[in-house]
This record gives sequence, C-alpha cells and structure tokens, in this order.
Amino acid sequence: MEKEVSVFRDGGRQAVRIPEEFEIASDRVMVSRQADGSLLLRPTHSRMSLVEALDWMKEQGPLEDFPGDPGDEGMLALDDVKL
Repeated sequence: MEKEVSVFRDGGRQAVRIPEEFEIASDRVMVSRQADGSLLLRPTHSRMSLVEALDWMKEQGPLEDFPGDPGDEGMLALDDVKL
C-alpha cells in the first residue's frame, strides 16, 4: 500500500504526517535510509520500567519451568546445600 503525503518543516527539521491507515503503534521509531534512497521506519519497543520488568518475570514462571542448558544433558543433579 502506498500513499503520497506532503513533507514540511518543523523548526529546523523535516517532517511528514503519517496517514491514519499507516499508524505506528509506538511512540518511537528507528529510521534508516535504504540503498534506493527511500526511508524505512521501524517501531522500537520502549524499555520497561522496573515494575513492568518484575511483573513480566512473574508471568514467565519459575526458572525450573524453563528448558535446561543443552550442555547439561547426562550430568547428575546437584545436591541441595544446607547451611
């Protein structure tokens, strides 16, 4: 899908208005110039706050639920250390 839009100046910067049908679900994008001179916009994911990161980790479940390291195959389990 393509649509022609106007380019304008905003202070010392060049800008375009992105049409509604091309709305980007992010408040930041990475912009890169392609070999043919066109510009590519890719949404970036904003960093999580500490609280968001902790909530995300809780959703992932305990580490025991994650697959083991492939290099651990055939090794005996470690005994629990009691102090």
